[in-house]
Parts: sequence; structure tokens; C-alpha cells
Amino acid sequence: MNKPVRVRFAPSPTGPLHIGGLRTALYNFLFARKHKGSFVLRIEDTDSNRYVQGAEEYIVNALEWCGLIPDESPGKGGDFGPYRQSERKAQYAGFARELVEKGHAYYAFDTPEELEGARKRLQDNKGKHFQYNPFTRLQMKNSLTMSKEETIALIAAQTPFVVRLKVPENETVELHDLIRGNVSVKTEEIDDKILMKSDGMPTYHMANVVDDHLMQITHVIRGEEWLPSTPLHVMIYRYLGWEDTMPEFAHLPLLLKQEGKGKLSKRDGKHGYPVFPLEWDIPESEEKLIGFRESGYLPDAFINFLALLGWNPGTEQEIFSLEELSHAFSIDRIGKGGAKFDINKAKWFNQQYLKIKSTHELAGYLNASLSGEGIEFLTDKAVKVADVMRDRITFPEDIWQKGQFFFKQPTEYDEKVIRKKWTRENVNVLSDYADALIALETVSEEKAKGTLDVVLELNKVTIGKVMQALRVALTGEGEGPDIMRIISILGPNECTNRLRTAIEILDDHVKD
Repeated sequence: MNKPVRVRFAPSPTGPLHIGGLRTALYNFLFARKHKGSFVLRIEDTDSNRYVQGAEEYIVNALEWCGLIPDESPGKGGDFGPYRQSERKAQYAGFARELVEKGHAYYAFDTPEELEGARKRLQDNKGKHFQYNPFTRLQMKNSLTMSKEETIALIAAQTPFVVRLKVPENETVELHDLIRGNVSVKTEEIDDKILMKSDGMPTYHMANVVDDHLMQITHVIRGEEWLPSTPLHVMIYRYLGWEDTMPEFAHLPLLLKQEGKGKLSKRDGKHGYPVFPLEWDIPESEEKLIGFRESGYLPDAFINFLALLGWNPGTEQEIFSLEELSHAFSIDRIGKGGAKFDINKAKWFNQQYLKIKSTHELAGYLNASLSGEGIEFLTDKAVKVADVMRDRITFPEDIWQKGQFFFKQPTEYDEKVIRKKWTRENVNVLSDYADALIALETVSEEKAKGTLDVVLELNKVTIGKVMQALRVALTGEGEGPDIMRIISILGPNECTNRLRTAIEILDDHVKD
């Protein structure tokens, strides 16, 4: 690449950032880092009617949580600012006038009522939908059907107007997409899109072309929903004389629903799993949309999961740090077909990242839960519990949720185990084991096992018969971590107390 790579992520602040948009940001970020280029955040806030308060802040916070820090942005600044389109308003009108002067665009003064009338006439006569195109434009109220003097007079009278691109007849627009290859579209399939709205603000088509040119963007990496508009953008580049500096395009595949059919939408966030990076409070509503962060996903795990939704490294490797992703990423390994969203795979990634956390980091998560429960935090015990639970958790809070028995004596016991294993023989063994444990000052895993073996031998009972009864008496649960590790963490006094309490509470359940 001859020019320094410059890419941009250009979301609209119309609501929370969907993970489809975040994946677009991620791929732009990785491409920039791979080629030692610049990653630009540009806020496209030209649609004032759809602007949502707090949405821009949400976008910035989401990128920061994921570690995708822009090199240039509204908050950080840069040499190509401002980075909000609403603050760049003055420049668009000049380029629109240039297109009009060159004969590639025109002023249109049609009122909403006149446009609706044209739509209705065409639908009634031919059953077709109205498009502003080379045929219909000659029947409408615009600078192509009016004299220069009439046009100037209407503009001077501040008559509302829009600027439309004058799409040529019988031409083919060709472009190369880095993911989809060569694309060609006949101009008959493109209507005369509005470039400047009546409020003086540009549409996406005008603003993104002008901004990408002025910001010297070299590659436009965006969702495939923009592919049909790209021939229009190519024409604008050509008509403004910018064809030689036109960026390369790459249109990303859709993210599909879990079932594999249909686009994953913002509404899917109401199905019990997150589709947004962060939680979002719906304005003027008490409803919240859940986020990956608040659901307990680690940002590194989330980014790793997201990167592989549409891209593959060409190897068997699945676990990547952000730095490793930056080295491995390449556009030519992005698929054309949609990528199915799988929340279970996201959970798997979270499990893998928790497994490689240090024991003290895991203990930190447990400390946060204990503080919330008003339970005293004992570092030594918390570290041991965190280590025991490492392979059994999907989310940080699971250390507490699945390991509460380390800090609370059970008040309920697994009924299935009690029905099958709470026999007179097993209760006698547990009673003897309690007596043996209380005589110990401390108990290691080895000592816990050795003491139990002696008790079993005296009672002539095998370990397999008593193990579930022992577990349920100590934890209330029928399964869990290694029971000897649990005993060593609880200590002899606590274990003795729990065994005797269970024997007393469950006296009526004993089977001979």
C-alpha cells in the first residue's frame, strides 16, 4: 500500500450500538493496526430527527470497554476534524453546488404533497412504485424543467429545495469490492438520490463521500447493507474529480440470528441474551436492553468471539488476544455469507478467558460479590475458593453463585440425593467422620481423605456408597468440586458442625 492506511468507523447516534456495528468497528480497528494505520471515529449525526440523547456517549464507552481506542475522534481530536458531521455542515453545500454547476446534480423544489401525488399517479396507472429518475425527473418541479431565472428566483425566495444527483441513463457503474470481487450495476437501477436535504444538512450519501475524501480515508469497511448504495458513491467520487483517491471498499457479511435465518436485529436483545456491548436504558421507558458487559462477559472474550463471526484465521487457533488478532487479521479471510450468532459460543469464550485468569484476579471477582452480600472477605479462603471454582464458571459472578456453600451453611439439601443416599449406614459413617474431624486442628486434602478412609474401614463401607451423602451434608448439593478440597477449605470445625446439623435436620429422612 502506497498511502498510509486510514479507516473510519462512522456510526449514527440514533440508539445503542448493536454488535453488528461493533464488529464493523473491530474489523476497521484490526485492519488499521495490521497496517500500522489510523483508526478514526466519526459521528454521523446529520439526521437530527433520529438523534437520541446519550447515544454518542454510549458508542464511545462501548469502544473503550472493548479496547478499540480511536486514533482520532470527537473527544480526542486530530488533524482532520471536526469529527461530528453536524460540525462540518458548511463544507457540504459547496461540493453540492459544484455538482450542480458541472451538470451532475440539480435543485428539486417538489413539495411532499407533490411527491405523494406523483407516487399515487404512477401506482394507479402502471402499478409501479415512484422513483425520481431520468424519466420522472422531467415531469417534476426542478431546475432541469425550469428556466435558470425561475430557479434563481425560487432559491432567492427561500423556497425549500433539495439537491438530487443526476444519474445518467444507460450506463454501467463498476467497482471492486475486497470481499465480493467485481460489482457492476446499471444506472437504470439507481434513482436520483437526495444529496442535500431542505434543512441544509447532507444525506449519508453526500456526507460520507465528502468526509472520506477530506479525511483521506483509504479503505471503507462497512456492512453489506451499504453495498447497493456504493455505485452511487462511486459516481459522486467521479463527478467531483476524486476517482484517483477513491477508497477501496469492503462490505461485511450480515450477522444472522441464532437459528441461522434472518439478520440479527436490535429487537433480538429482548430474547434473553445480549446483542449490545453495554446495557442501554430505553429513553422515556423503564425498560433496559441487556449488555454483554453487565451479563458478565469479559471484554477480551467478547472481542475474540466477535472477531470470528465472519472472519477466520485459516488455522485451528481460536483464542486470540487483541494484539494477536491485529497481526492475524486480513480482509481476504472474511467470508461472503452471513455469520450465525451463537450465544453458547460466546459463553465458551468467556469460560476459556476466565480459566486463564490468575487466581488473585478471580478472587477479586469473588470479593466484589462477598462485599455485596455483606460477608467478610478473607483473602486466603477467597483465593482457594476461586481456584477450586475456576473450571466450573462461565461468568465472574458464578464463583459466588455456584460456590456460596463455602461461605454459608446449607439450609436446603438435594432431595434426589437424600431419597437415595440418606441411609442409616451412611449417617453412621458421617457421624463418625464428624467425630474424627473435630479432633484435628487443620485438615489438608490428603488428611481429609485419609481420615475418611479409616472411618470407612471401621464401618466396612465403600467410599462410593457414602460420597454423595457426604457432599450433600456439607454443601447441600449433589455435585460440585472435589469434596476433599472443599473439606480442606471449610476446615475441620465447620465440616463437623455441618455434618452434625445435617444429621439432625434430616433425621426424619433416614432410611434403614
